[in-house]
Amino acid sequence: MFKRKFGAIWLGYIKLLIFLACRQAGKISTIQSTLTSTTILPTTYASANSPNPGMTTRYLTLDERQRSYILYIPPTYNPSQASAVVFILHGGLGSAQGMLDITGFNDQSDRSGFIAVYPNDTGLQEDRLLTWNDGRCCGYAQEQNIDDVDFIRQLIKDLTKIVNVDPKRIYVTGLSNGAMMSYRLTCELSDQMAAIAPVAGTQNIDVCQPDQPVSIIHFHGTADHHAPYDGGINPKSLTTLNHAPVEETIAFWVKQDSCPTKPITESFGHIIHDYYTPCQQGTGVALYIIEGGGHAWPGGEAWREGADQPTQEISATALIWEFFAAYPKS
Repeated sequence: MFKRKFGAIWLGYIKLLIFLACRQAGKISTIQSTLTSTTILPTTYASANSPNPGMTTRYLTLDERQRSYILYIPPTYNPSQASAVVFILHGGLGSAQGMLDITGFNDQSDRSGFIAVYPNDTGLQEDRLLTWNDGRCCGYAQEQNIDDVDFIRQLIKDLTKIVNVDPKRIYVTGLSNGAMMSYRLTCELSDQMAAIAPVAGTQNIDVCQPDQPVSIIHFHGTADHHAPYDGGINPKSLTTLNHAPVEETIAFWVKQDSCPTKPITESFGHIIHDYYTPCQQGTGVALYIIEGGGHAWPGGEAWREGADQPTQEISATALIWEFFAAYPKS
């Protein structure tokens, strides 16, 4: 009798363990599903959701299309304090990983404490040969009429769910096609952009009517064959886009931000620095001209094998952050 009763008790105990294990597995499955889902909801930031410092890849689903971005959080990040965010946009046929490699923005993030975000745009391949729809260019994104403005808008919303974003310190920089996309963002998301830093790409959209002033720091080489400094179509360019001249682009924002028409100018080596200040609502406009410079990220690495070598006389990354830090949204 004792053996039978003990056996029944033991069998019941085993069944209880199996039940608890299955229920726990269900919880784990639910947690994993929650972590991999990035459905955008109108939620607010909660420190408990904040990821650990370091680099992660997140995904969004927009218009039935999966989009991705690399998120870098510096070791000094404090969830209780609002942080600046810098979006770094790759060039045409580039990728988020490529921009991470050539710009050194993660190292600058470590030194300065901002959050770095590297979005991937769209293309025929998931992580290669990607382009932005900047208005008049380029490739797959333009052909498919991808709404990249909405992508960045939703990406900002996604970020606010997991990190403490300072809405007055949202910045964008980009190379080439990414630079042109940054200009489009100032035209259509001026209420959210504090400043942008285009490198080797001008403003190439038909209509730009920003609601608010935005600070601009622009870098461009005079021997750029892909995005000619004086505008137009260069025979060596990968596209047939008729680029706007750099001076025309800068003049637009000098007028838009109500800056002085004559800049403060300094020169050193092969660098000419034009600085327009003071401007409306505490904004500023700056231009770095690299004499003889090509289609490259100053102070960084070449964007592909055989591409123009960047000048090492200045560091665009360091100068961009210095400018961004000085120009939060008023």
